[in-house]
Amino acid sequence: MQSGKILVAEQDGSHILKLLGDVRLTMCTALDEHFAAMFAHESFVNVLVDLSDADNVDSTTLGMLAKLAIKANEARHEPPVLLSTNPDITRILESMGFDRIFHIRNEPLTSDDDLGELPPVADSEDKIRERVLDAHRILMGLCPENEVRFQDLVETLQSDA
Repeated sequence: MQSGKILVAEQDGSHILKLLGDVRLTMCTALDEHFAAMFAHESFVNVLVDLSDADNVDSTTLGMLAKLAIKANEARHEPPVLLSTNPDITRILESMGFDRIFHIRNEPLTSDDDLGELPPVADSEDKIRERVLDAHRILMGLCPENEVRFQDLVETLQSDA
C-alpha cells in the first residue's frame, strides 16, 4: 500500500484535491491549512475531491473532508463533487452520510498532470489532537450512527487533553 499523499490544483477559483494511497491523520494539518487558504480567497467557486487512487482514508481525513464539504456548501449553497471508484471506500462514505454533503460520482479524473503535491506540515501534538477531535466531531454531526461510532474515541481524546 502506497503511503498517502495529496495532490492539489486551482484554476479560476475551481479547486481539485486528489488523495493517493493510504491517507492518514499525518496530513490533517496540511489539509486544514489548505482549506483555510482556499476559502479565504473571494475567487472560490467550487471544489472536487478525487479518491479514485486512494487505498485507505482514515476517519480523521474523512472528518477533514466533511469539514471541507460543509464549508463549500456554505460558500456556494451546493455540494462539492467527490469521485470514488473503489466500492469499499464508496460504501464507507455512504454509510457515514457523505452522500448528504457531497455529490458522489463513480469516475476518476481524466488527467492529473497539472496537480502539485500538498506537502505535509509539522504541528504540535496538542494541535494535532485538536484537529483530530474537530474532524471526529464533524463526522459525529453527519448522522446518528457516526455519533455512536466515534463517541468513545472523542471521549478518550478529550480526557487525554
